[in-house]
Amino acid sequence: MHPLEGTRTGMTLQTARETLYKLGDPSKAAHLSRFFKTAPGTYGAHDQFLGILVPHVRAIAKAYKDLPFEDCADFLQSSFNEERLLALLILRFQFEKAPPEQQQAIVDFYLRHSEAINNWNLVDLSAPYILGKYAVQSANSQLLLNLAPAANMWQRRIAIVSSYAFIRRKRYDITLSLAEIFLTDTQELMHKATGWMLREVGKREREALCAFLDQHAAHMPRKMLSYALEHFDKETRQFYRTKMS
Repeated sequence: MHPLEGTRTGMTLQTARETLYKLGDPSKAAHLSRFFKTAPGTYGAHDQFLGILVPHVRAIAKAYKDLPFEDCADFLQSSFNEERLLALLILRFQFEKAPPEQQQAIVDFYLRHSEAINNWNLVDLSAPYILGKYAVQSANSQLLLNLAPAANMWQRRIAIVSSYAFIRRKRYDITLSLAEIFLTDTQELMHKATGWMLREVGKREREALCAFLDQHAAHMPRKMLSYALEHFDKETRQFYRTKMS
């Protein structure tokens, strides 16, 4: 049975939540809790999981894409990751169809609630498609740069992952500027995200990535460098790793 069968009418906050909860799976929830490192003292210690796969959350978001901001805000206050993800995917669907003035309202809402976008899946499935896309369309990369000094790691991750929208349009300067800022970031999740975006630059413009690595490889965090080098051949990876020693 399709997860949304019988739920196409009466689209309200309560019915959306009930639909989501019906799909919860305790065994999957336990696995997700381990995968997202929710043990005390880890980056996901604040998070709880219902045990619902992303495709099912996306299907519910598509069905309930007309829910208003106040309902999305309610979901974003939840301790359950899937509820916050549902709100973000609803915003993503709304953004895709919205006129420019409504897109700005969605971005403003997104930024006001950015502290609730507090796990890497939430950032990665929303930031490039809402904030990043808006920054490209409005030629306002400052939106991303403004988040770079944030004390909140997830807001910094929003900045670098949002730059993927620029990368896809062959604009690499924003990613490289942010990556330079994040060279001194102390969080491994930022090292991974920054290395990932550098790798995406290199897939499209290897010379741009090599120029960055020539300048910074010697003092890049190891994980950031490793992610950035993934698409290079063994000899090139070894060349840049040698710079660190």
